[in-house]
Amino acid sequence: MTGLRLTVDGPVARVVLDRPEVRNAQTPAMWSALAEFGTALPSDVRVVVVSGEGPSFSAGLDRRLMVGDPVDGQEPLLTLGAKPEPELLELIAAFQSGFSWLRRPEIISIAAVQGHAVGAGFQLALACDLRVVTPDARFSMREPALGLVPDLGGTQPLVQLVGYSRALELCTTTRWVEAAEAKEIGLANIVVPAEELAATVKDLTDAVLGPLPGAIRETKALLLGAADRTYEDQLTAEREAQSRRLKELIAALG
Repeated sequence: MTGLRLTVDGPVARVVLDRPEVRNAQTPAMWSALAEFGTALPSDVRVVVVSGEGPSFSAGLDRRLMVGDPVDGQEPLLTLGAKPEPELLELIAAFQSGFSWLRRPEIISIAAVQGHAVGAGFQLALACDLRVVTPDARFSMREPALGLVPDLGGTQPLVQLVGYSRALELCTTTRWVEAAEAKEIGLANIVVPAEELAATVKDLTDAVLGPLPGAIRETKALLLGAADRTYEDQLTAEREAQSRRLKELIAALG
């Protein structure tokens, strides 16, 4: 009903956007379902793979919600601006929670991107830790062209990946970034032929599952916070993380 397929198979969870008839355009109901899925994720899940059904990853927000048409009873986006500000801010925070859980240290998230990744689709790919893309993948941050800002958590990872100047250029021009450029500037980790996408994501998933989960969790947390710490603070964080790991390993042995 929400346009998503959400499954868990042991340590691997899968999120499949399943509205191929509209290039997997997203709705607030999908964001709510994503947030609930993240909250209910079993503790033994270590990898989350996000993909889109059909030839596109996601064309962004369902355009009918922008032009004032309801979609499955959901409120058009522009009408949200009439709500009292506290209610509106709380609502946007709920939307964001459908994306932000993919950054949690205890999981590694992988976006398998083919075709369009536009607006909310781009931000969903950016919410993931790693991006494997096909040669026809195309990214664009379209929100400013609609008079809006990217508000689903995509701005920080975009700056972290490509730097402030490039991020500003991509957002203010809303231009397309093709797969080859995405790889060159750091948006994409790997570019593979479409017929190899599933196998490559499987190989990457298997590789990520190799190290002990506690070590992966602590390492991801160190890397996520590195940009906001001084060098000395990062050294302190490394020491504290290693201390926790050593104590946990000793406890596991004995």
